[in-house]
Formats: sequence, C-alpha cells, structure tokens
Amino acid sequence: MQTSVLLRARKNEETISPELRALLDSISTVKKMESDTYLFHEGTDAHEIYIIKSGLVQISKLTADGKELILRICKDSDIIGELTLFSDNPKYLLNSKVLKSGEVFVINKDQLEKALMTNTNLTFKFMKWTSSHMRKFQSKIRDLLLNGKKGALYSTLIRLSNSYGVKQRDGILIDLTLTNQELAKFCAATRESINRMLVELRKLDVITMDKSSRIFIKDIKYLREQIGCENCPVEICNIN
Repeated sequence: MQTSVLLRARKNEETISPELRALLDSISTVKKMESDTYLFHEGTDAHEIYIIKSGLVQISKLTADGKELILRICKDSDIIGELTLFSDNPKYLLNSKVLKSGEVFVINKDQLEKALMTNTNLTFKFMKWTSSHMRKFQSKIRDLLLNGKKGALYSTLIRLSNSYGVKQRDGILIDLTLTNQELAKFCAATRESINRMLVELRKLDVITMDKSSRIFIKDIKYLREQIGCENCPVEICNIN
C-alpha cells in the first residue's frame, strides 16, 4: 500500500473521486521504469494496468503496413493498459515505450476487477474516468480521418499545446522536444511531409522553433480555423 496520494488532479481535468483514489492506492505497487524499455507490447497477455507516477510513456500501435502510429504521450496520473479490463483472455492492444525514466503504479487487473465488482458506485466512477480516455482516443482518430495529414498535424500541435504548453506573452511554447519523425508518427505521415508543412507554418509566421527544436505556436487561432476546431474541452483535446 502506498502512503502518498496515488493520483493528482490536474487543472481542467476531471478529478478522480477520493474513494476510487483510495482503492487504487491500496492495491498498487510501485515499479521503476527505464528509458527506451517497454511496459508492455501489443498482443502480449495483459495482467496489469499502470498509472504513471513520474516520467513519460509513449503509447503507439502498428498499422497494417507495419508503420508506427503514436496515439498518446502519457505523464504523471495518466492510466495505461485499461482497455484490457473485464475481458476474457485479455491481450494488450497497444505498445507502451518509456520515453523518460520514472516510476509507475502497477495494479493487478484481476484484483481491480474483483474490487470493482463488489462496489457498483466505484465501478461507475472508474468507468466514467476511463471513458474520458476513450473520448480522447476517438477524437484523435476523427481528426486524422476527417482532416487529412495537414489537419492531423495541426490537431496534434493543438493537443500538444494543451498537454505540454507554456503560455507566454506572444504565444504558447510546447515544452516537449519531438523530432519530425516522431511528429510524423502522430499523423500517419512521412517525415518529409511533416518537414514541408512545418516550413509552411514558419513562413506563415504561425510557429517558430527554438534551438532545442521545441515548437512555439504564435497563432493557434490559425490552426484551429484550418481544421474547423470544435473547441473541445481540454480534458478531451490533449495528447495524453
């Protein structure tokens, strides 16, 4: 059992209930994770779910043609592996690569299921919490399908700004360094096409990049207008 609070509510995100937090806290153990390792691989048996305590974890899926599509970059308080709950012979549906060393809370899937089945109120609260993660996933796929590669990039930049953005006087700095190849994996695009689109955005003075290759968004209104942004709440429109 952990003596510290397991989950911290983030600004503009739905707060997990104290009762559910206490349950997860009571049945979890802490595990260290090292950079460039995997918590789980797509297709392997799923016995545990994870909640990030510190560090960064990339969630991705291999497409039919063998390309990697990045779906999320998760940080503290994000849950991963939750899609395997309440299913027979569960397999992990996605890959989880550690981008930055840290720690995760490990929760046995069977133990959590038994605890939830004895308390319908907690089950409802847990389903409501995980439902928000599914809504984020669905909205990302929607953007990718409806807006094409350019729209996918613009949507990704907006989501990154909501998750890792630092507001400054003349724009928003995305305080996360990503290569163009990594950005391409968010958009199901090639690195070359991402290069061209970023160059175009710089020429339009929509973005700039600093020496560390971090993206600074000067005109987020332009990005939103180009994709017909519906101004979804931040808890849905993010990259976590």
